[in-house]
Amino acid sequence: MVDWHLVKEMKPPRTQQEWEAEFQKYQQFPEFKILNHDMTLPEFKFIWYMEYSHRMWGRAVGLAYILPAAYFWRRGWLSRPLKGRVLALCGLVCFQGLLGWYMVKSGLEEKPDSYDIPRVSQYRLAAHLGSALVLYSASLWTGLSLLLPQHKLPETKQLLRLRQYAHGTTALIFLTALSGAFVAGLDAGLVYNSFPKMGECWIPDDLLAFSPVLRNIFENPTTVQFDHRILVGLGISTLLLYVPTPLAATHQSGSLALLSMALWLMSELRRVPK
Repeated sequence: MVDWHLVKEMKPPRTQQEWEAEFQKYQQFPEFKILNHDMTLPEFKFIWYMEYSHRMWGRAVGLAYILPAAYFWRRGWLSRPLKGRVLALCGLVCFQGLLGWYMVKSGLEEKPDSYDIPRVSQYRLAAHLGSALVLYSASLWTGLSLLLPQHKLPETKQLLRLRQYAHGTTALIFLTALSGAFVAGLDAGLVYNSFPKMGECWIPDDLLAFSPVLRNIFENPTTVQFDHRILVGLGISTLLLYVPTPLAATHQSGSLALLSMALWLMSELRRVPK
């Protein structure tokens, strides 16, 4: 889908003529001209419906936040602190949608000075994923705060240390999941498909090929894959099998489940009196 409308795109093309017109619009962009120039109409319909489903699901999530929030607010069921959280969550939902449009837009832009294949910006992809993780984490944290009772356990040095470890582990899980966006955005999963070595080396020669050095962390596919592989273990099978989509989706789902458990642990420990 090469355009973005809040209401117009609610209905997909119906007739053969409408589909051909939609396909012709897609053919004007670099993704078709350079990457998918041999794509057929049935193949176009598949990727169109994938994007359409993603956008419709995002709108459904937005309504699932905003409509109940408005109802609870009107009935007076929200405390003053909770109202602030609800407003922030609804704002994050809207921001997430805008970031998605901004990300897709980067993949449709002409880049005459670039010899790379057309793709969305890895920075915008990471921002889109990061905002989704923040929204999910904030929602889960708010729910746990409301549902779980207050614990009354004695404060100890061991418990304080465990709380610190839990915070650090959660931050590391979040960072690992976010680094996966750079791997996806640069197709870095296709650079070195071996483990534990990267090709014939433990540390590849092109790890710091870009200048200045900091660019490598975000723009060098080798460095991006190197960083991500030292942060996560489940992705090994994904890497060795050349990133099959079902396994890659399972890998990403596993990171979300792990983040959820870490947040749950943090919530439990937070309720222990300090």
